[in-house]
Amino acid sequence: MGRLVGLLAVVFFVLASCSDENYNASDFLAGEAFTDSNLRVVLLDTLTVETSTIKFDSIVTSESTRILVGKYVDPVFGTVSTSSYMGMTPSAYSIDSEAEYDSIALYLKLDKYYYNDTTLTNTIRVRRLSKTLKPEEGDYIYNTAQAEYAEDDLAVFNYLPRPMESDTLEIRLSDDLGSDLFFKFQEKEITTSDQFKDYFKGLALLPGEDDNASVIGYQKSSDATYMRLYYSTAGENERVQEYLDINMDLTSSPVPFFNQIVAENAITPLQTLVDKEMELKSGDTGNVSYIQSGIGIATKIQFPHIKTIYDIRGQGTILDAVLKIKPSQGAFDDNLILRDTISVYVADRNNDLTAQLVIGAVTPVQGILNRENEEFNDIYYEFSIGSYMEDLLGADRETDESLILLPDNYNSTVDRFILNAMDDTEWSTVLEITYAIYDEDDD
Repeated sequence: MGRLVGLLAVVFFVLASCSDENYNASDFLAGEAFTDSNLRVVLLDTLTVETSTIKFDSIVTSESTRILVGKYVDPVFGTVSTSSYMGMTPSAYSIDSEAEYDSIALYLKLDKYYYNDTTLTNTIRVRRLSKTLKPEEGDYIYNTAQAEYAEDDLAVFNYLPRPMESDTLEIRLSDDLGSDLFFKFQEKEITTSDQFKDYFKGLALLPGEDDNASVIGYQKSSDATYMRLYYSTAGENERVQEYLDINMDLTSSPVPFFNQIVAENAITPLQTLVDKEMELKSGDTGNVSYIQSGIGIATKIQFPHIKTIYDIRGQGTILDAVLKIKPSQGAFDDNLILRDTISVYVADRNNDLTAQLVIGAVTPVQGILNRENEEFNDIYYEFSIGSYMEDLLGADRETDESLILLPDNYNSTVDRFILNAMDDTEWSTVLEITYAIYDEDDD
């Protein structure tokens, strides 16, 4: 198989089609191998694209970029619930001996992420951790991990989310906690970080048990997520309000934080995915595949017959390859929204991710949602994978490698997608390969 190397000239070909079925206009770089030969460009769009659904055993969420709290019921993926757990650390350890306690509140700054219906009421239950957050092994905590916390609520906060308009939630916490913390700082019973962490393990942020609304994102930073302990001291004419902040702990190693993300009572086929090496073939699921970030459900793609291109007479090279995948009709709406991009990863035979697919050395490949003909319900994700397909075609032997589709920031979101497979309909997945043939033998 020839490749374009040592380019000698730039030649622009505008090829007039001899028939309406297999020629395509194209601009590209060409070397001497092309200029000294007859050339035709063929558009191939019938190569098999195999799609299936897999589920990763777990996802690292201690490195999530945001706090996630919320719950909603999905007709396909089941009841999706997110809870967040975090350690805290004070900004100071002393309070004036003459000060008087006022109140304590938790502040959560929104980061504009949301999923599902924000017109319905959300609940945040705040509880006190009863055990320090630590990985069971290694340095990471996963979405399936459990945390231990008290049965009593420090607060139950009901609100209508306005993630694109609001800035920060203020949640008044139990005065039992506030006055106890105030006393221990004031009486110098807590004067170090270790003493504080021994006394106060952290917070659990839980959705309401009966919530069916949305998942909301909050900023994961010490100056955006904190408890504020208010107190006052005597001034010359009136009392002066002061405060001490107890911030989200992002300095300990490993960081005591993770999002628990679970889904229960999904459709039966998805419930059969009990480990990452199991696959649901799209042919067995109504010719669709599934993706849900946070939970770890992903679409797997393979091209089993790519080397049949060699059946075309003559030497050739792939100029471009575009994979077009259409979201399943009726599987998204104004609440279950489609994101504008999907990321692409490379996985080995065991479905372990080995790398993100890139163009050149650093530019990630993404599926871009094409909405140009949305009024005709013709929308699709478009993936430019020419370099990958050329490498796959030129490989010396068959590979069990695959492509895995997951949303951006898949450990920090709960985005979901239902995608059409290759099913010989107008909504089918299609791989369009622009293939240049040169040095074609004559009979």
